[in-house]
Formats: sequence, structure tokens, C-alpha cells
Amino acid sequence: MKIDFEKASFKDFENPAGLDAYQRAALFDEYLDFLQARGHLNYRLVGLTGCGPTVDLDIPGYGGVRSYVGLVSNDYLGFTQHPLVKKAAIYGINYYGTGAGASPAIGGHFSFHQQLEDKIAAFFRRDAALIYTTGYTANSASLLSMLQQEDIAILDMAVHASVYEGVRGKNYKTFLHNNLEHLESILKASRDQYRTRIVVIDGVYSQDGDLAPLDELVSLVHQYGGHVMLDDAHGTGVIGKTGRGVIELYDLFDKVDIISGTFSKTFAHVGGYVIASPEMVRFLKFQSRQHLFSATSTPAAMAILQAIELVDEQPEWMDLLWENVNYFTAGLRGLGLDIGTTASAIVPVKIRDAAKTGEVSRLLLKAGVYANPIIYPAVSKKDSRIRMSLMATHTKAQLDVVLNAFEDISRKLHIGLQTEV
Repeated sequence: MKIDFEKASFKDFENPAGLDAYQRAALFDEYLDFLQARGHLNYRLVGLTGCGPTVDLDIPGYGGVRSYVGLVSNDYLGFTQHPLVKKAAIYGINYYGTGAGASPAIGGHFSFHQQLEDKIAAFFRRDAALIYTTGYTANSASLLSMLQQEDIAILDMAVHASVYEGVRGKNYKTFLHNNLEHLESILKASRDQYRTRIVVIDGVYSQDGDLAPLDELVSLVHQYGGHVMLDDAHGTGVIGKTGRGVIELYDLFDKVDIISGTFSKTFAHVGGYVIASPEMVRFLKFQSRQHLFSATSTPAAMAILQAIELVDEQPEWMDLLWENVNYFTAGLRGLGLDIGTTASAIVPVKIRDAAKTGEVSRLLLKAGVYANPIIYPAVSKKDSRIRMSLMATHTKAQLDVVLNAFEDISRKLHIGLQTEV
């Protein structure tokens, strides 16, 4: 089996013709060696320090252990390092121990789990929620149990991979990103074919950082008798007057049917949640297999309870985040770089060529900047980019290091707006 490594992506190695599982793994191993030799395999780098605006890395060929400006963490408000959040995690472990020891139905549902479900529901002005051990399964497991052969999911094509996992083997259609005309055509065509139609969208989209037109979309979907499921993992703590996300931006707390999200970003830990009607939440608690048969989150999850409170108690962190977002995006645009339509703390610089994106990532590391290269299949082949996440705890000096690096790289590789196709 011949694959041109110069033009290949990870997708090409999923199922190359004629190769069994071990042969596929061997071929992929060759490809990874090819990328590593070029300095373009900037994934799974081992961090020597925790989440923060800087991270210490020891990358072969980059001069040993050194500190990099980190743009890879979705810890938007910096709460993973907040002393009160750490204190809450330590208290949870001291009081309850290090693990839950069972699934929620058979002894693994503790008082802090119930507090967490109550608190995250109340945060979004709702009455019922259930929690999962990951944000990924909050989407995938819920959709798997809600959708049967008589139902359909209708997805914005840019939703997270966890949503696609949840509709695997189910009826589903996709509509062009944020394209309400295309969505309406699907709603019209499917009106009498399915019992349940759930339109699944993100609030903030994870690659471009742009927002869903939630007000128009909710009105449209309900007009055709559908339901809306909103995953606002990247909007919570970032968007809206009090950090409730895109749902707060449009004041649609009582109109979105299902809210999903994660505790691994603003809320500084790990896990996921689904917020819906009390009846649907109770159904999922006993029918969603990944919830029912997985051990529950550890007592360290008490950190989340504190993080949720801090969003309201210390709003200055969101103010600092937006100062950084505005400063950084203005600087990138001033360099003539294409950052698309971002309206959040996710900032892409679009390179639009996979090999050049890898080279930009390598040069950023050389300059002391750790940012993620994103290529196909995460984005289309003509839409590769460097994806960056900003934090409230970044300093202007750190952001200037990044801007100066992009200025130098732009001169060398010509990655300005003129590269758009």
C-alpha cells in the first residue's frame, strides 16, 4: 500500500485497502516518524507543569527543558490554579477518598454528585441535570439513548466529534455550518418522516470560535416541531453577561430543550453534564448506558462546585479574559493574518495548507510558543490552521511573544490573508 506522506493526513490511515489492523498500525507508524523527522508532529507533547499561561516542555531538538507561552489549554478563566478550587478538590479527597468505587445506580452516587447536578442545573436556570465522567460521553451517550430508528438528529456540520459518535448507526443529516436556509430545507423534508427530530449545535464552535445564531435557529426549529440540543462547552464562562454562554447572550434559557457541556474548561476539572426536562433527565439516568454502567467522578470533582461559584463571585476573571482576546485578535489582524469570524476565546490563524501549518507550528515552538496545528480531518484540507485558546491569566508580555513570532513567521512563509483560496 502506497500513500504519499507529503500529502497525507491522519484520515488516510484509518482503513487503507488490503491492510489488516497490525499492518495499518505499522504504516501509520512510518507516517508519524516522517512527521516527527520534520518537526511537524507537535501532538502529545509531555507537559512538565500544569495548566497555565506558560508550560514547561522538554522537546528533543528544542534545547532541553524550557518554558513556552501556552495556547493549548481551554482553562479559560485560569481556575485550575485558583487556590479556592484546589482547596475544594483537596477537601473532597480528604473527606471522601480518591474514588467513587461504583456506578451511580449501585452505590457510586454521593452527596457531592447530587450537589453538582443541582448546581449546574441552577447555573443555567433549570431544574434537572445529570453528570457524566467526560464531556464527550455527555453528548455521545445521551444521543445514543434518545435516538431510535424512528427518530433523527440534524447536525450543524461543525459540531464536536462526540456528537457524531452519538449518532453513529442512527438516522442523521447535516446542514451547512450556521446555514439556516439549509436547515429549514431539511426540517421541511423530514417533517412527517420521524417521531423525534433533534437539531444539535454548538454555542461556540471549537475550531473557528464563531457563535451559533441561536435566536433564529431556536425559533426555526420549534416552528417545525423539532427540538434543540445546545453544546456550549466553549461558551460557558466566556460568553454572556454572567458567563452562561450563548444561551444567555440571546436570553433563551427557557427555549433550548437540551443543554450539554463539559467541566473540563471553565470549570477546571473533568466531566460533562446534560440539562433537560426532569422527565428526560430521569430517563437518561437509567437508560444512558455510559452513565449507568460507568463509575462516577472522583471526590476531587468538588473542585467544580467551587469553580461554578467563582464565575459569579469573581467576574473580574472574565473581564481579564476579554481584555486579552481583544488585544490579541487586534494584533493578529494588524499583521494581516486571517482569524476568520471568531467571537470567543478560541482564535485560529488560518494557513490553508497542511504542510505549511506543520511548519508554522514548528517555528512557533522554536520561538517559545506552544500552539496546536489543526489539519484534516478535524477541518477540511483547505482550512488547516493554528488554533489557540486564550486565558484570563495570560499577560500582555506573553501575548506579545506570540504576536512577534507570528510577525517573523509571516514574513518567512507568507501566511497572510493572500493565502486564502
